[in-house]
Amino acid sequence: MDQTAIQIHILVTPNFNLAATTAFIDPFRAANYLEGVTRFRWVLASALGGSCQASNGLTVETRKLADIQNDPSDIVVMSASWTPETGKTPQLLAALRKWARAGSIIGALDTGAFIVADAGLLRGHRATVHYEHIDAFKELHGDVDVSEDIFVRDEKRFTCSGGIASADIALHIIRAISGDALANASARYIFHPSLRPAGTSQNPANSEPLGTHVPNTIRQAIIVMEQHLENALSIPEIADEVEISHRQLNRLFMRYVGKSPAIYYRDIRLDRARGLVTQTDMPMSEIAIASGFASQVHFSRAYRERFGLSPRTDRVDGRIPFEFRAWPMHRKSGGT
Repeated sequence: MDQTAIQIHILVTPNFNLAATTAFIDPFRAANYLEGVTRFRWVLASALGGSCQASNGLTVETRKLADIQNDPSDIVVMSASWTPETGKTPQLLAALRKWARAGSIIGALDTGAFIVADAGLLRGHRATVHYEHIDAFKELHGDVDVSEDIFVRDEKRFTCSGGIASADIALHIIRAISGDALANASARYIFHPSLRPAGTSQNPANSEPLGTHVPNTIRQAIIVMEQHLENALSIPEIADEVEISHRQLNRLFMRYVGKSPAIYYRDIRLDRARGLVTQTDMPMSEIAIASGFASQVHFSRAYRERFGLSPRTDRVDGRIPFEFRAWPMHRKSGGT
């Protein structure tokens, strides 16, 4: 067996997703331990080096990009989270292109795909990001075939939605390099119960993490809503699509979702809008239309009601990460 270690460079930006990054690293750590041989080596680097704060407020020590950018690497992984554009530098883009030209596999976790795409390295490839950022990614990178899978491997590129899916893509890499036995052993060691295959959706239709049963009628109605975010349907039209009365659809949503279908539909359109507001430079008038609102005034009023601030304010403040950012991202005045 070839004992030459696979070199992995993991590049992080300020406010990167620590959980996704460590989930990616840990299967390689387990593989080394189980083999009793260093099969994989990795180094964590950032533009400035030193302490780099993650999106959850914790910090990690990193090497300086300038110190490693000329080192050969088998796999280079870009890891980011909130406001990836603030961590994008000419030096970083140049380093990614250089490693790609040298034949390195280039990967991305979470919003790291935005930076890899900005480097021109996803052009003509399939790729994915966390579902919250998919609409913004499509708007900014029309030359990329965007998928809603948990991870995508396309030739010498891979992208991952982040979170625990980062462990899945790492285990697939171990499997490709070292075979099923080591990948299985590594998955068992880190208590990853099953290796999800390529093509696994980020939002599988029949899966609830807590096992809560939601009637299929509601699932189908939500699918119809998600398929008509721009050209919004009326609730009676949605009820007709799923072959149920308007009254019964209202009753089911209130019982299982806790809000009416009209409010739920409005909210998912606003959630899409928020991604476009905070992650792109699209004009507000275009975002309103893309989110199914007939007028910008109606859009702004609904946006403020849901998020507690106007779209224009959110475009500025929403780009400023803050510690332990969580939903709702902004609280209305007087909230707890």
